[in-house]
Amino acid sequence: MGASTRSGAVIQGLKPPVVRLDRAMHAQTAAPDPIAEIAASPAGPDVGAFFDLDGTLVDGFTATAHAADRIRRRQARIGEVLGVVEASVRYRLGRMQFERLLTRAAGYLRGESLAELDELGERLFIERIAARVFPYMHEIVQAHQQRGHTVVLSSSALTIHAEPVARFTGIDHVLCNHFELDEAGRLTGRIAKPVIWGRNKSSAVQAFCETNDVALQRSYFYADGDEDAALMALVGNPRPVNPRPGLATMAAENGWPVLRVEGSGDRRRVSLRRLIGYD
Repeated sequence: MGASTRSGAVIQGLKPPVVRLDRAMHAQTAAPDPIAEIAASPAGPDVGAFFDLDGTLVDGFTATAHAADRIRRRQARIGEVLGVVEASVRYRLGRMQFERLLTRAAGYLRGESLAELDELGERLFIERIAARVFPYMHEIVQAHQQRGHTVVLSSSALTIHAEPVARFTGIDHVLCNHFELDEAGRLTGRIAKPVIWGRNKSSAVQAFCETNDVALQRSYFYADGDEDAALMALVGNPRPVNPRPGLATMAAENGWPVLRVEGSGDRRRVSLRRLIGYD
């Protein structure tokens, strides 16, 4: 079995030779304590540490807090709820691109003030999300910060979901999706291009590294999604976290250390996360 460490983390990788078989029947072995590994790594801002958001830093899907709040406040009509569910199912079945799914959701917020949504995002973070930040992943963020590494939150989430988490964890750099705005600062119902997801996220991280003199081959990337495989293959230190099946298989084939972390254990996952394929 994998080795247990602080804050409910279980780490699997190549050394030492303690073998575990995952569901795909790929052999994985216990990896060193990642906190100690980071503490012994080269210091300085030329080493990057890139973190995905949903399922990596936070247990669950952050956008569901906003969706649930709209439903509780009766701001979401039945057509909106059914539309998002229908689009989510089509996305999971491979019949809709992520960009269209995100645009569909943004369309329901057309005409709203970004400033007000930012305030709402901060409130919902305090009320609903803060308790879902993985404690061990927060420790890993702090370990990189203590080494002077350039720490970046790189996510396909929107600013209203990503930025509160970045502030809470002390992450200064955020690469994520943005609402398109009109001159009055209100949402047009569209997402600014290019939409950050999959290979576009990989391109955004590479551009960030070039602009900020960060060495990608010396950097770390923590993520859970199959769509993050492209960037995992580019960084020097790929670190899948609670990986979904495709990424778990790729990790086993490439010998990447796998982090398995647990939350508080006192909450049930929001069904929409499972619905759109985040589980």
